[in-house]
Amino acid sequence: MAVKPPLSELPIKTAENGFYRGFSVNVTVISKIIISLLVVWCIVWPTQAGRILGDWNAAILAQFAAWYIWVVTAFVIVCIGLAIWPTGGRLKLGVEGEKPEFSNFSWFSMMFGAGIGVGMLTWAVAEPVAHFKNNPSVIQGITTALDADNVRTAYVWSYLHWGLGAWACYAIAGLSLAFFSYRRGLPLTIRSSLTPLFGKALSGNLGHVIDIVAVVATILGVAQTLGFGVEQFVAGLTRIGIGGLAHTDGSATTLGIIVALVVIMGASTLSALSGVGKGIKWLSNINMVLSIFLLGFFIIFGATFFGASAFFVGIWDYLVALPWLSFNVYASDGVEGSESFLLAQWQGWWPVFYWAWWIAFAPFVGLFLARISRGRTIREFVLGAMIVPSLMCFVWFAWAGGTAIDLELNGNANGVILDAANGDKIFAMTEFMLAPIAQALAWGMAVVIVVLLMTFLVTSADSAVLIVNTINAAGDEGPKARPHIVFWGAALALVVGGLLISGGTGAIQTAMVIGALPFSIVMALMCIALIKAIWNDGRREAAGVATTIDPETSTMPAE
Repeated sequence: MAVKPPLSELPIKTAENGFYRGFSVNVTVISKIIISLLVVWCIVWPTQAGRILGDWNAAILAQFAAWYIWVVTAFVIVCIGLAIWPTGGRLKLGVEGEKPEFSNFSWFSMMFGAGIGVGMLTWAVAEPVAHFKNNPSVIQGITTALDADNVRTAYVWSYLHWGLGAWACYAIAGLSLAFFSYRRGLPLTIRSSLTPLFGKALSGNLGHVIDIVAVVATILGVAQTLGFGVEQFVAGLTRIGIGGLAHTDGSATTLGIIVALVVIMGASTLSALSGVGKGIKWLSNINMVLSIFLLGFFIIFGATFFGASAFFVGIWDYLVALPWLSFNVYASDGVEGSESFLLAQWQGWWPVFYWAWWIAFAPFVGLFLARISRGRTIREFVLGAMIVPSLMCFVWFAWAGGTAIDLELNGNANGVILDAANGDKIFAMTEFMLAPIAQALAWGMAVVIVVLLMTFLVTSADSAVLIVNTINAAGDEGPKARPHIVFWGAALALVVGGLLISGGTGAIQTAMVIGALPFSIVMALMCIALIKAIWNDGRREAAGVATTIDPETSTMPAE
C-alpha cells in the first residue's frame, strides 16, 4: 500500500468582513454566549448557581475521580515515551533548519510565568503547610499531624501535585499543537491536533465543538488561577497598609475583588494588545528576576539546610512513590467520618482537583507553549516543559514552604503562619522573619511580593486573552481586533468577580472541575493522534514521502 503524505490543509470558515472579520463566528459567538450566561447566572442567581454547580461537582468527583488520576498518568507516560522514542524525540517542531525564536532564558521565563508561576506565591508556602497538618498518612495514623515525622510525606504530596503530572498536561497540549501547526501547516488551534483521527471532518461542526470546549475550559482554568491570585493580591495590599479591601478573616471584600480585578485585568488587557513579543515577554523576564530575588531570600535567610533536605530527599521520596500514587484511587465506603470516606474526600479535594485544574489550564498553556517553542525538537520540548519547571516548583516548595514548616516545627512562629489564610501565609511568614529586624524591611518585602504577584497575574491573564482569540480566529496568530481583546479581558474579569462574589474560590473551583471534564477527553484523543502521526511519519520517511511543509509555500512539497 502506497504511503500517503499527511493532511496539510484544514480550512476553517471565518468571517470575511464586519465585526467578526477573521474570526470563526460559530466558535466565537457560542463561546461568548456560554461564558456570558455563566456570568449572569452566578451574579443574578448566586444561591441557585452555587447549589447546582455544587451538585454537578460532587457527581463528577464521585464518578470520574479515577478517570482524572489515570488520564494524567497516561499523559506523563506518553510525554516521557515520546522524548526517549528515537523516531519521535529527534523530530523538530517546525521545518528542518528552523531556529527557536526565543532564548532559553526567555523561553523558561514565559513558560513558568504563564504556566504556573502565580501559583507559587500562594501554594509554595500554603501547600506544604497544609499537608504538614493533614494528608492520607495522617488520616491512616501512619504519621502525626504537625510533627517531624510528617514532613517527608507532606513533600511527597506537594511534589506530586506540582510536578510531572501538572507539566505533562501542558506538554501534551503544547506538543500536539506545535507538531501539527509547524510541521503540517495546519491552523494553530485545538482541532488541528486531532486530524490523524478525524481528518477533514474537523473543518465543520466537530471541530467547532472541540474549539468551543477548549475556550470554555481555558476561561474557567485561568479564572481559578486568578481567583486565588485576587485573594492573595488583596491580602498583600492589606499588608502594605491599604485598608477596607479584606474582611477580618482575611478574605477579600466585594470592593477588594473589584479593585484587584480592575488593576490586574486593566494591565493585562494593555499587555495583550502589545502581543507576545513585547508585553508578555518583558513581563515574564521581570517576574523571573523578582522570583529569583524572593527565592534567594528564602534560601539564604530562611531554613537553608531544612530546605535542602526537603528538596533532595523530597524528590527521592516523590520518585519512589510516583508509580503507586499515579494509579491509586481511594474508594469510599459511603460512611461519613470513616477512614475510607476521609481518604476519598481528601483525594477529591487535592489530587483530583489539581488534575482538573491542570487539564482546564492545558489549552491555554499548551497553545502558549506551542507559540513560543517553534523550532525546538520534541525531546527538547518535553525536557524543557516538564523537567525544568517541575524542578523550579520543587525549589520553591522546599525553601519557601520549608522555611514556614521549620518556623512552626521549632515553635518560633507559634501558629502565626499556620493560622493565616492560604494567600496570606507568605506575607505572614516574611513579616515574622523581618519585622523584629526592621518593620520597614517587612513592608518592603510585602511590596516586592505584591509587585511579583501582579506581574504573574497579568502575564497569565493577557496570555489567556491572546490564546482565546487565537482559537476563535481559527489559529491565526496575527494581530487581533482590539474590541475582541477587550471583550475577553472583561469577560475573564467578570467570570472571576461573579464567581468570587457568589461563592468565593470554591465556586470557581466547582465550575472549573466541571469545565475540565470534556477537555480531558479531547486531551486523551490528542495523545492517540500524536502517537499515530509520529508513527506514520516514520513510515513516510522510510518511503521518501515529505513529512513537513515547504517553508516557501506553506504546503507539502510535490511528490
